[in-house]
Amino acid sequence: MTHFPLHTAESAPEGARAKLKAGKDRFGFVPNLYAHLAEAPAALDAYFDLSAQFEKTSFNPIERQVIMLAASVENGCEFCVAVHSMMARKMAKAPDAVVDALRDRKPVPDAKLEALAAFTRTMVQERGWVVGAPLTAFLNAGFTPRQALEVVLGVTMKTLSNYANHLTETMINQEFADETWSRAA
Repeated sequence: MTHFPLHTAESAPEGARAKLKAGKDRFGFVPNLYAHLAEAPAALDAYFDLSAQFEKTSFNPIERQVIMLAASVENGCEFCVAVHSMMARKMAKAPDAVVDALRDRKPVPDAKLEALAAFTRTMVQERGWVVGAPLTAFLNAGFTPRQALEVVLGVTMKTLSNYANHLTETMINQEFADETWSRAA
């Protein structure tokens, strides 16, 4: 049982209400992550701000979803894996084989996307201490030093949401239920 309220725009602290409305406008409902983060408006603002900055990176929509899925799987975040699986498939139009491989911790059937996923997983596992062979492999796959730092941004965003979801025991919204995933799998 969680100790954290699942806020609505009416119950949320004043500083979080506009962000909850923006989430509802984007998805047609308020994702439970947002509803929990609303308890701390600064945390909800930070998540929205990081997300907006991540959208400005040099990665295309599929690459951004690869980063978010790889980090979320590595962190065992069932909520974020479900959300980003849906977003990858329906919004970014990522091939099912790519999404399924990321969810199943199997090699991605696209060499460049696999290099991106591997680098992201290593970034999470090593808490940023990614030098030598993993960095060289990432750069040799056609990525740049700029993009290595942009992966850090994506991992930062997912660390905030993944950890918040773990802490608040966020339940998956019904709208994401088709993409339910278990870290035990």
